[in-house]
Amino acid sequence: MSIRLVLLSDTHTLHEELRVPDGDVLIHAGDLLNRGTLRELAAAAAFLRSLPHREKVLIAGNHDWCLQDDPGLAEPMLDGITYLRDREALVAGLRIYGSPWQPWFFGWAFNLRRGEEIRAKWNLIPSGLDVLVTHGPPLGFGDRVRRGERVGCADLLEAVGRTRPSLHVFGHIHEDHGVFVENGITYANACICTLGYEPTQAPLVFDYEPETRRCERVLEA
Repeated sequence: MSIRLVLLSDTHTLHEELRVPDGDVLIHAGDLLNRGTLRELAAAAAFLRSLPHREKVLIAGNHDWCLQDDPGLAEPMLDGITYLRDREALVAGLRIYGSPWQPWFFGWAFNLRRGEEIRAKWNLIPSGLDVLVTHGPPLGFGDRVRRGERVGCADLLEAVGRTRPSLHVFGHIHEDHGVFVENGITYANACICTLGYEPTQAPLVFDYEPETRRCERVLEA
């Protein structure tokens, strides 16, 4: 039996303006917050818990400062939500791994230098996952910025090719929302906010069949 996955990223506290389709598992790929305060986190976590999906999975992004700087206070506020920071969890029978890092981006949270520093995080990703969730994109998929340059992480792309998750969910690059498929791997940039921080890009919805590891996009959910 298939499991319906509903994918979000980069909602930036604008959750009250969203229409979130129903499903079995909600996955948020970071930048839930804007200024990254504990007050923002409390409100956003309450919103996530109010949704009907029986499972919610969350990673942090570069705006989610409190989860980097004060995890001892921030993480307990996510009660009822599976929060992943460089770890795997079994969610609705699916192996899901989450990691918040991205190549250095100005002075934001969860930044690491390209090369050896960030590669060490990607080396932690296990093989055979159903879903990989990162905040930033891999090189070549959902990573094209307005000026046309691709800014994704080459080392993350190598790790995805090596570990071969069925679905790789990410955000961060607001202007390249969409779905990309190559060599049996589905890549999903689930950014809700546009480059102008308008929450108008639709959540991505997939029906995932665990036995066959087939991932089929649902266009009208």
